[in-house]
Amino acid sequence: LAMRRLSIIDIAHGKQPIHNHDKSKWIVFNGEIYNFQELKKDLEKQGDKFYTNSDTEVILHLYEKHGADCVQYLRGMFAFAIWDERDQSLFIARDRIGKKPLLYSHQPNGDLIFGSEFRALLQHPAVSREVDYEAIHHYLTFICVPAPLTGFKQIRKLEPAHWLRWKNGKIETKKYWTLDYSKKIKISEEDAIEETTRILREATKLRLISEVPLGAFLSGGVDSSIVVALMAQESEKAVKTFSIGFEEQDFSELKYAKRVAEHVGAEYNEFIVKPHALEILPALVEHYGEPYADPSALATYYVSRETRQFVTVALNGDGGDESFAGYDRHFAMQISEKYHRIPRFVRKNLIESIALQIPAPTDFRNKMARAKRFLEAASLPREERYTRWMTNFDLQSKERLYTQDFYNQVAGYDSVKFIAKYINRNSGYSILDATLLTDIKTYLPNDLLVKVDIASMAVSLEARSPFLDHKLMEFAATLPDSIKVKGRETKYLLKKVASRLVPREVIYRQKMGFAVPINHWFRGEMSKFVEENLLSEKAVSRDLFRADYVRNLITEHKADKQDNAWKLWNLLMLELWFQRFID
Repeated sequence: LAMRRLSIIDIAHGKQPIHNHDKSKWIVFNGEIYNFQELKKDLEKQGDKFYTNSDTEVILHLYEKHGADCVQYLRGMFAFAIWDERDQSLFIARDRIGKKPLLYSHQPNGDLIFGSEFRALLQHPAVSREVDYEAIHHYLTFICVPAPLTGFKQIRKLEPAHWLRWKNGKIETKKYWTLDYSKKIKISEEDAIEETTRILREATKLRLISEVPLGAFLSGGVDSSIVVALMAQESEKAVKTFSIGFEEQDFSELKYAKRVAEHVGAEYNEFIVKPHALEILPALVEHYGEPYADPSALATYYVSRETRQFVTVALNGDGGDESFAGYDRHFAMQISEKYHRIPRFVRKNLIESIALQIPAPTDFRNKMARAKRFLEAASLPREERYTRWMTNFDLQSKERLYTQDFYNQVAGYDSVKFIAKYINRNSGYSILDATLLTDIKTYLPNDLLVKVDIASMAVSLEARSPFLDHKLMEFAATLPDSIKVKGRETKYLLKKVASRLVPREVIYRQKMGFAVPINHWFRGEMSKFVEENLLSEKAVSRDLFRADYVRNLITEHKADKQDNAWKLWNLLMLELWFQRFID
């Protein structure tokens, strides 16, 4: 067992691996257990003795008492491994939501090689770099590789809320937790606001435990604003907040971030960066270790790098949208269920024929582009509808992109399967609940949490997310749909919570998200770089993609005929990964 530690709790004595009383069990652990002090007190009452003040040792004692069920007691983010010398077995586990990564390779001879990063596993001579082309096919759909797959055939992700036990060369895995949306409670709006605030306050307070400087990312959106407001109420000193903007952004939320900081008495730190994407990309490709193409990873990396100059821990607002229904698709999925009640011939011959006449967008964020996107998918079955709205390259695009050989190689693989098993739950879930569950099982761990954990840990900054507290998420799952989406208002309840903490103008406005200006870059400073990499002799010789289609994507985008920025970024990050890890 080996560990490279970012010291946050018990800096002096928490050096890993940590052992039990007779050194028959050893643990390495990445993450934070926020209720460890409470757990430790209970264990000490039962006679347990500790030689450190770390949360790591508490996990080991729980494992001795409860075995695999130790994970049920943990409130936090974690990936850990416990070696049992007597039993000659290894137990590894990952947190409920998937905040902390855990990769493994089960070898043909029975050996298990595991770690937090691809670079660690690839150091082992037995781990092959053979490409998993099914994973590449799904990556082009989702801009990330869905778990348990990775870009490498021999490496797999341990899925969130799972543990794995290795003994005598054999492995057993088990899921230990999931959200249950079937047990709805009757609750007034006022009580829902108060209870959500109470649990969120508790989750925030728990995440303020640290022996090192601590602050928060503040985007100016609802979720991070709530977190900063609660931090300000629970902290004796002014909270340090960190906000980032790009010089070329079409829009910015910085004025809202500043307004929130002023309102709650926080220390506001703003960074406007002129990104040097060409300098940063090699580092990102290196750290992510497999194809990963969410452009906002750039923004996360920059804000993490700047923040790390001041603090070692930063709280954020991740997870609010997935539990409290904050995305347009949450409303769109509800509307499209009603849309299905319109007679098919009216939908097909009138409404959808009009949608086909809407020209291809030059900016995918404008209203016309969103209307076109909605109507093109609204008639599809719900799993295909959700996938289409989350897709970068859909099936039609892939048919034009793939060479015949690559198309034949992946023809049997359908990306929809990752969505269908959650969104088609037959347990009486509403369409909204099914969509939220799908987000939490796919988009959140495969894209968002990967982005933040890797970008922040790359600069030795720990990111903590109160909205991902499992007790808050379990409570949110019991709430009725009508309090999450009211009319066209998404995230209705959370906005009500926010309205008691921060100024109204911060809350009731159009959701912006953080748009990295890749569409500008691909028409300007990165134009040549994209062409040289995607149309190089080496790239074409991989025989995955048709060079004429790729060239057309570049030409259309440069001429401002169509916004192909996300598709080009998808292909570029894949090519750079091939160059770094495969060639």
